[in-house]
Amino acid sequence: MSKATEKMVQTWMRMSSSLLPFADAATVELPLSRLLRLSLFQLSAGMTVALLNGTLNRIMIVELGVPAWLVAAMISLPLVAAPFRALLGFKSDTHRSVLGWRRVPYIWFGTLMQFGGLATMPFALMLLSGRGNGPVEVGYVGAALAFLLVGAGFHTAQTAGLALATDLAPERSRPRVVALLYVMLLLGMVVGSSALGGLLADFSNLRLVQVVQGAAELTLVMNVIALWKQEPRRPKLTDPARETPTFSQTWAAFRANPSSMRLLVAVGLGAAAFSMQDILLEPYGGQVLNLGVGATSLLTALSAAGSLAAFSLAARQLGRGAEPHRLAGYGALIGIVAFAAVILSEPLHSPTLFRAGAIAMGLGGGFFSVGTLIAAMNLEANGHTGLALGAWGAVQATCGGVAIALGGALRDLFGQWATHGGLGSTLNGPASGYFFVYVIEIALLMAALVAVGPLAGYSGSTRTSSQTSFGLAEFPG
Repeated sequence: MSKATEKMVQTWMRMSSSLLPFADAATVELPLSRLLRLSLFQLSAGMTVALLNGTLNRIMIVELGVPAWLVAAMISLPLVAAPFRALLGFKSDTHRSVLGWRRVPYIWFGTLMQFGGLATMPFALMLLSGRGNGPVEVGYVGAALAFLLVGAGFHTAQTAGLALATDLAPERSRPRVVALLYVMLLLGMVVGSSALGGLLADFSNLRLVQVVQGAAELTLVMNVIALWKQEPRRPKLTDPARETPTFSQTWAAFRANPSSMRLLVAVGLGAAAFSMQDILLEPYGGQVLNLGVGATSLLTALSAAGSLAAFSLAARQLGRGAEPHRLAGYGALIGIVAFAAVILSEPLHSPTLFRAGAIAMGLGGGFFSVGTLIAAMNLEANGHTGLALGAWGAVQATCGGVAIALGGALRDLFGQWATHGGLGSTLNGPASGYFFVYVIEIALLMAALVAVGPLAGYSGSTRTSSQTSFGLAEFPG
């Protein structure tokens, strides 16, 4: 080894672990190599989300000529499984098996459902579009079943996987570990979107089958690697003769915590508020402010930059003992300012103010996600980690998905009403529909503040995340 190389290695080893990505999430009980291997199930989940919500969305409308309303209905089908995440988490908490595994069966069967849905999806889509050799009606049924399978598998595997990570990690590092897994979800979405877009650039029916079925195989491989020798066998916890409470009993105990339902209400309101504009931000920039395609495409990067800034600031504040509910409240306040800035950018003719609003949306959403994620982990009911994480995920996914669908419908409804003179000459323009949606989002964030505000004082009497350090690895989904 040369002197220069040796010096570089020594410098790297002396570097503080807080500066190394994800290093502070690793522990003796859960080394970084094992943790990163476990996180592969989130990487495959992110790839699946990118495929369904991005790549296939565009292909179904443009290349296959499927009506937009039918595409929206198919893409929304995976959300049908989202409300059952709390039940899935509870089932993995109380699973009975002579093999001694609680989480592995749910991750495995969730993976199989994802694989089956993705493997059959391209053939169903071709039948649906009229390009296959079978009846179109079969394509409708097949595509619906494929999307339902993928959604059910995605939610099952992710809920049980997060619970497994929480089981394996020591209590002091659980927030960092779970948050790291959400970073991998984001990474899977970014890398998957780029890779899938490149592979399908030269579109053909054969290429569609190859790419989507390749994604199915990759999902299976990554999830098997993620599961391999992760969960220890504990026959006492899964003994078929062991008495376990019912879901209704456990849910009642979970609800008995005065802060649990209030937090879930706040999570739902905040998720809806920050998600409702997801499909409207870029069209607003193009239709109202006359920005080009390149300028509107940059908005996603600006919002992501705001989120990264929020994560960094949250790391510093939580490291100093900040209260997670307060962080969530700060995020809601920043979101209110962000949506107000977007509204004002039109009468002021200020693209700069619009971009600042996009950054602030990411900043507020980051604070809100970090705060509610840490607070939700403290809602664990008598060791039922899966139930607590499942309830948080169910509320977040369901409310966010419904809000996205409502955002587009409300924009169209109020926009048509305004252009037909229903709101007077002042609001007779293309921006009116967007304005109403952003005003609704501001109202939702105000309601979220009302819900989460009292928790900041209450949580002081319970276990809080101030006892746990929060490093740069704690990125939420």
